[in-house]
Amino acid sequence: MTEDERRRSTLMTLNGSFGARLRARKLYRNSPDRLLVVPLDHSVTDGPIATAAGLNHLVGRLSDNGVDAIVLHKGTLRRLDPEPFTRTSLIVHLSVSTMHAPDPDAKYLVSDVENALRLGADAVSVHVNVGSAGEAAQVADMAAVADACDRWNIPLLAMMYPRGPEISDPRDLVLVKHVATLAADLGADLVKVPCPRTVTDLADVVSACPVPVLVAGGQVADTTEELLDAVGGILDTGVGGLAMGRNIFQADDPGKRARQVADLVHAPPLRYGPAGTSGPAPQRLP
Repeated sequence: MTEDERRRSTLMTLNGSFGARLRARKLYRNSPDRLLVVPLDHSVTDGPIATAAGLNHLVGRLSDNGVDAIVLHKGTLRRLDPEPFTRTSLIVHLSVSTMHAPDPDAKYLVSDVENALRLGADAVSVHVNVGSAGEAAQVADMAAVADACDRWNIPLLAMMYPRGPEISDPRDLVLVKHVATLAADLGADLVKVPCPRTVTDLADVVSACPVPVLVAGGQVADTTEELLDAVGGILDTGVGGLAMGRNIFQADDPGKRARQVADLVHAPPLRYGPAGTSGPAPQRLP
């Protein structure tokens, strides 16, 4: 069994229950081994990203253009039409902080797995800032959510970031690898991490992590061409997909941008081997 097949088998079976396998298959409806997730949870941290009508339209456009899952907060769902979620999966985000807090890196839980299931979630997500002053509570919260996810047979996406007063380079290979494997060790089914600086480093993270690695979308690209070129390089390392927010929902046409990225995610050309041992010389990632 190849490394990709092993990771896919791990996620698609989870605990082996029917519910776990059903939710995993819904997540992977467009591709057997890669996901495009669009987080729209920024409103709690930074303020509104769209009006209620605008958000409904955005979610509809994303669901029509190959996005596998959308991340939202519990209250936002009250104002949304559920129909688009027949074509894409719903991930309910359980942890928050705001940019106005004394410590914006201190994430805390505002919902739980049972509530997410009542809302119709196909998966849940939590955010952990490793290296922050509140690291202990965040790691403990993530581990407790992982236990609940095992109990209720629902996938957990752990959004793991090296952030804190002693973190000088959040894209450092050693740090990114550590936060990825930390999430897996404590029970996450998927892990989102910032992109290291080279494809070789990213391939190293993927190789070290026993669950699928989703790469964060990063800073807003200047052009579509720049973004798609970076996406191609990222996918060639064997990652489990992308979690891309602003580079999609802030585009002039989010639906078109989502389709362009989704087409690469679901059928990427292999230019650089998953183990980082073949292909062209290592390239730096933006």
